[in-house]
Amino acid sequence: MAEAATETDYSLANPDTLTKYKTAAGIAHKVLESVSGWLTDGAKIVELCEKGDKLLDEEIAKVYKGKKISKGIATPTTISPSSHVTPFTPLHSDAEDAGLTISAGELVKIQLGAQIDGFGAIVCDTVVVPSKDKKAEIEGRNADVLLATHYANELLLRLMVPPGLLASGTEEEKKKATSVRAPTQSQIISYIEKVAKAYGVAVVQHTTSWQFERNEIEGKKKIILSPSDGTKGEGTPEVGEIWGVEVGMSLGSGKIKELDKRSTLLRRTQVNYGLKRPSSRQILSEIVKKFGNFPFSLRQLDDERAGKVGVVESVRNGVLREYKPSAESDGSAVTRLFTTIAITKNGITRLAAPPSIDLEKIKSDKKIEDKEILEILERPLSKSTGTKKNKKKKKKVAKKEDEDSEDDDSDD
Repeated sequence: MAEAATETDYSLANPDTLTKYKTAAGIAHKVLESVSGWLTDGAKIVELCEKGDKLLDEEIAKVYKGKKISKGIATPTTISPSSHVTPFTPLHSDAEDAGLTISAGELVKIQLGAQIDGFGAIVCDTVVVPSKDKKAEIEGRNADVLLATHYANELLLRLMVPPGLLASGTEEEKKKATSVRAPTQSQIISYIEKVAKAYGVAVVQHTTSWQFERNEIEGKKKIILSPSDGTKGEGTPEVGEIWGVEVGMSLGSGKIKELDKRSTLLRRTQVNYGLKRPSSRQILSEIVKKFGNFPFSLRQLDDERAGKVGVVESVRNGVLREYKPSAESDGSAVTRLFTTIAITKNGITRLAAPPSIDLEKIKSDKKIEDKEILEILERPLSKSTGTKKNKKKKKKVAKKEDEDSEDDDSDD
């Protein structure tokens, strides 16, 4: 009698899972760097998004060739103007949006992602569109909001490390550290708001971090910063989980308003409904085949104009979810960072993360003075692997000694 097929383990306990996440993240990083380099005064947003998606497709095609696994774009290239909160991806068939350009000195948000076998890695960075003097320092309010976003992101990541995970010392000290309760959602919100206050900015309403699962970027757990309508986050980050961590700051009130624009970014939900119109069923079939449950732009459909009509019934009946265009209510500039992380027994690994900012080039007369916040920011995100120590040792010892050292490390 044939043996029953074993169920595939898609958790982080399976090394292949982390490898797929890292492969997707590597693609996201490469494309983000390219798109950031394309930002110039007067560049059309729709053209930049198209180029980004084309590069995503090209890089995704290079990996896992011949393997029977799904792979594709986890989030299309979106480039959001200064005051936009929702990731923005315009259509050629919407003349007004198709003509939108970016300006030198403007804060724009670039978000994109790739997925391998349903394991998505998404990243977002806020970039100042360069002027002719690309090496110029960033000053004033732009500097304030960029620093606030950077430190709030670093703070939130450290607050997501499970208590005691990185503890050292005696067994008793480790046990005591592990017994500490993880910060509550209210405490997390309070900490992040202190960072915003230090720089005279506001947290963007409904900024949400989600637990990621296979084929799902809005899992069971979530952390909501600056909730305004009674919504609450739920769950605590734990070892073995993947999260998409978001931080958004505003130079205005932080309150958001919906824009009178078409929703061009959508994604499939878990709702099943018998669509009546043949055109609706045809478009949904294309969406499921191409994108699964990951976000997509109407621009990516075979027929953009037909897609605009074909998604209406699905949206009305909850089969597709719209990401409704929104912006800061008073028109002020907003920032966003989005990082895909893995929480392992060794701490937090940044899988897809915005590049580190050059703190020497961002000049602000404001700073964080709260001692508790500063103490949290000093905490490590992961256990030291000794890699740097070994690299220094290799510069000082002879080749034979270096080989012996490597052998010892591998035994450990």
